[in-house]
Amino acid sequence: MASAAQPETDGHVFAPSGALTIARAGSTQRELDATPDPLTIDLARVERIDTVGAWLIHRSVRDRGAAVTGASADVGKLLEQVAEADRAVDTKRPKKTSAVGELGGWVIASGRTFTGLLGFFGATLIGFASVLTHPKRFRYNAVVQQFDVVGVRALGIIGLMSFLIGIVIGQQGAVQLQQFGAEVYTINLIGRITVRELGPLMTAIMVAGRSGSAFAAQIGTMKITEEVDAMRTIGVPPVEALVVPRILSTILIMPLLAFWAMLTAIVGGGVFCWIGLDIPPLTYIQRISEVVPATDLWVGLIKAPVFGFIIALAGCFQGMLVANDAEQVGLKTTAAVVQSIFLVIVLDAVFAVFFSSIGWI
Repeated sequence: MASAAQPETDGHVFAPSGALTIARAGSTQRELDATPDPLTIDLARVERIDTVGAWLIHRSVRDRGAAVTGASADVGKLLEQVAEADRAVDTKRPKKTSAVGELGGWVIASGRTFTGLLGFFGATLIGFASVLTHPKRFRYNAVVQQFDVVGVRALGIIGLMSFLIGIVIGQQGAVQLQQFGAEVYTINLIGRITVRELGPLMTAIMVAGRSGSAFAAQIGTMKITEEVDAMRTIGVPPVEALVVPRILSTILIMPLLAFWAMLTAIVGGGVFCWIGLDIPPLTYIQRISEVVPATDLWVGLIKAPVFGFIIALAGCFQGMLVANDAEQVGLKTTAAVVQSIFLVIVLDAVFAVFFSSIGWI
């Protein structure tokens, strides 16, 4: 075999023989440098060549304008591939966008998301109608399981959060009211703001962060593992199997969670009033019953199921948007929490205006 033969240099012709591989890269480069221009590279006697050898030949052609002769079909193809890889890649610079352009893009994306949410809302209503007309398709076990996940397991964190909020409201309110000698009205502040506003609102925010994100992550993972597609294949509507039980359980459990939050916030405020303002618990309870009208309780309990519906709808909607990419699960889970909290706050403002207009102040 001639694989170890030395190259022949005749004038301006470089004619290697045998194997032109990485093992001979150093000597080959020195011999190429020693051959004067104009350079002709004769590859007729090359039996084997690898990418490194092809790169040395290509670099001589590129930098010195060398001519290549005698290359076999395989060698010529490798030289073409190396030359193709050496071409500069045109990279497009990101377009500069102005603040107005970014705002417009955000508005367009928000409009598309809102439109998609409305379409998903319609699909959910169809799913509820289908379950009502075919009661045997209603999944009781799934609803009970979501009761446990959304409601029972959230009692501890919601109760602790509301208890502390009651203490904070009492402390901050008392500091301001003491300037006017009206500490007793701290009870009014605690009772009305927790029952009417903070009870349902803080519960909704906690459920959005805890359960809304879980809905998006669970359904999104099922999309990636193609379980949702499998449901469609066997004739099980995903909306009926996945969305309806989650939305129904959240709607039913939210008033109970909101009422629990109201009670614990009032208890927290009562503990502060007892310790910080020397107001006996019996006096505190009597005063709460006098200053908190029944309309405040109804306002809070009416808001809660609506908030629950929005949270579950946004979570399931974002979960259904997950594509075949694990990164999408995290993105859509974050979007579900942000979207649901935003919609809850907007609806709370709408409720405030509505109840004020009908005299429930």
